[in-house]
Amino acid sequence: MAGIDQGQRALLVSAAASTLGDSYCSLAWGRKLAATSGDDHAARVVAGEDDDLGAGDRALAAWARRVVRDPSGTTAEHVEELRAVGYDEGQIFAVTQFVALRVAFSTVNDSLGAAPDIELAAMVPPALRTAVRFGRQPAA
Repeated sequence: MAGIDQGQRALLVSAAASTLGDSYCSLAWGRKLAATSGDDHAARVVAGEDDDLGAGDRALAAWARRVVRDPSGTTAEHVEELRAVGYDEGQIFAVTQFVALRVAFSTVNDSLGAAPDIELAAMVPPALRTAVRFGRQPAA
């Protein structure tokens, strides 16, 4: 996707899903993020703590959270924050579309009552599992 790697995709979904309160996607994609950048890092992103991210990743996480919270409240200045750390127009569009589609997917799952299963929860690092204090809890 437009020069965005797997770790950045995992970051985008983890930030978006946790902001939305989707426990299933936060665990599933947080696990992918943990695999690329470490357990504690993934747990902090899911908890909404982006301060230790590099500038590019911090801008991506902020954008994902902004798209979830208030998409009509985005401004030219918010887009400029992405440009300032090196993302071009095509990447900004692709990232925005990716986050919006993930929000739609999470909405469908949550609306239909999808809960993380015990097997998924067992594969998630403990720090990440502890950070997911929202949404549906794992079901047997």
